[in-house]
Amino acid sequence: MSSKPEPKDVHQLNGTGPAASPCSSDGPGREPLAETSEFLGPDGAGVEVVVIESRANAKGVREEDALLENGSQSNESDDVSTDHGPAPPSPLKETSFSIGLQVLFPFLLAGFGTVAAGMVLDIVQHWEVFQKVTEVFILVPALLGLKGNLEMTLASRLSTAANIGHMDTPKELWRMITGNMALIQVQATVVGFLASIAAVVFGWIPDGHFSIPHAFLLCASSVATAFIASLVLGMIMIGVIIGSRKIGINPDNVATPIAASLGDLITLALLSGISWGLYLEKDNWQYIYPLVCVFFVALLPVWVVLARRSPATREVLYSGWEPVIIAMAISSVGGLILDKTVSDPNFAGMAVFTPVINGVGGNLVAVQASRISTFLHMNGMPGENSEQVPRRCPSPCTTFFSPDVNSRSARVLFLLVVPGHLVFLYTISCMQGGHTTLTLIFIIFYMTAALLQVLTLLYIADWMVHWMWGRGLDPDNFSIPYLTALGDLLGTGLLALSFHVLWLIGDRDTDVGD
Repeated sequence: MSSKPEPKDVHQLNGTGPAASPCSSDGPGREPLAETSEFLGPDGAGVEVVVIESRANAKGVREEDALLENGSQSNESDDVSTDHGPAPPSPLKETSFSIGLQVLFPFLLAGFGTVAAGMVLDIVQHWEVFQKVTEVFILVPALLGLKGNLEMTLASRLSTAANIGHMDTPKELWRMITGNMALIQVQATVVGFLASIAAVVFGWIPDGHFSIPHAFLLCASSVATAFIASLVLGMIMIGVIIGSRKIGINPDNVATPIAASLGDLITLALLSGISWGLYLEKDNWQYIYPLVCVFFVALLPVWVVLARRSPATREVLYSGWEPVIIAMAISSVGGLILDKTVSDPNFAGMAVFTPVINGVGGNLVAVQASRISTFLHMNGMPGENSEQVPRRCPSPCTTFFSPDVNSRSARVLFLLVVPGHLVFLYTISCMQGGHTTLTLIFIIFYMTAALLQVLTLLYIADWMVHWMWGRGLDPDNFSIPYLTALGDLLGTGLLALSFHVLWLIGDRDTDVGD
């Protein structure tokens, strides 16, 4: 008796394999009929049942493992049809109104957080540490951008994991929390250190002046700020995402804006307070500044060990450095622009508006990137589903006016720019921040810069997320750092250009003072 036809016969009888087709097999696959009747005789019935059951069980185990890997194994959950189904569930059912309603409150909360950060920067820019060590201004966009490089990336990762069922059990939830918290501590420490180096280099290039105490002050302030801010914001993010899932809100719509709502304020307050406290100890800088740096660097091995235990963060630990480092460099260029303009009387008031325009643009594009990434994850893994990856260069009409859910959300987010900024500008005016009068022409120029920034970012996000997905890169880990860093650079550059044009046409009514 031949053994080759046996697998095919077993699959056909078990109903788990492909149906037999008269033209789908080659020569040996056409002869089992005679052998099947012989194999199914009374003498072989017991053996046949054993073979079928063992192969069925083996296949079932393989299928279960595959389902576990793809986060769709929770058949006891009540929302299997919406979160674990083969088709993208919730994004396709969201209307423009529901998207706007879910995004509006976190967007306003995040915006008021950036307004508070702008007011803080407007005050601390006159502190002695900011006047004597002007390179601290270069650290501002780089460290505020860490919320995009780390916290927003964390929020996007956890939102996607929650939506595809990777945080449904307590064991999975705990593993995801510990791995991701350890990961962002590693990234925050390293990126904070590199940001201080970039600040020293960018501060040295124009003037050719280098100070060792200032370099150590920047390093200690940057590393300590990045570490503490990431720890606090990471814990807030985890609570927001878990709470969103429990009350039935899509975490993609609320997690990233809330990450930024307190992110700018906490980070800037920490940077100002830590740098001021260290500056007061400048007489003993030889001991204090290096000790602070060594303390946080010494904790790195602990975080690395914890991050390696989780498969989800192990890959990012090894391959996720390129986007955060490049994004930090891009944000530092924006910091250089801020450093050169904030002390110029012609740009008076720019300090209070910079965190606002940068924060709003980064928040909106982070929401869009997280939504597109979740939509793609629900259809497969990065590099799969090439039909979901559109043209190399999408047209603006396709990005903003097509009927799909991602285009709908892009329109909603873009329409939030003008009313949101009007509210934030009015708040700044009521708090008498910025040492400037809000004239009609100033508002027009400011709104033009904000709209151009967000329009560009949403278009780039549509291309970048799909492009990274097609190359097998997870957009949750790679796209948001680039997009928020570009938001910082575009926002600072366009705002500086607007202030310069307004100064040329004589529309700046300023009252510069402490």
